Amino acid sequence: MTIAHTWPGWVATAFLWFVALEFLAGAVTKFWPGPTFFGPAYSEKFPEWGWPAWFRFVVGGLEGVCAVLLILPYHESRFLAAAVLILVLTGAVVTHIINHHGPKESSAAPVHLVVMVIIALATWPSDWVRVLQPGLWS
Repeated sequence: MTIAHTWPGWVATAFLWFVALEFLAGAVTKFWPGPTFFGPAYSEKFPEWGWPAWFRFVVGGLEGVCAVLLILPYHESRFLAAAVLILVLTGAVVTHIINHHGPKESSAAPVHLVVMVIIALATWPSDWVRVLQPGLWS
């Protein structure tokens, strides 16, 4: 089911596109070999945070796929994207807490986590089988 063609529907769609573009930008920067506009290269950041450097590709890949799923006009795809991103963002929040990062570095992950929880609740599937079978998405 697509979002209704009303002002609230257009605002919701624009918001989903904005969030998807944020995650797509995050995915691209995780694959970027050098410094990014977010600071040092993620190939340096991940080992500093206690993760292997290759794990940035896993996180970036998940963010990129979820960004695409967020903009598809199906509640099931949006729910699936939000559920996966909740897991990724929970890891990001915990990583920032463990590494004692300041508010500047660690404020984006909790905000996006709350947004993903809201999206997941708004697109909660009535039938769980539909989430795992894209041919049944409505």
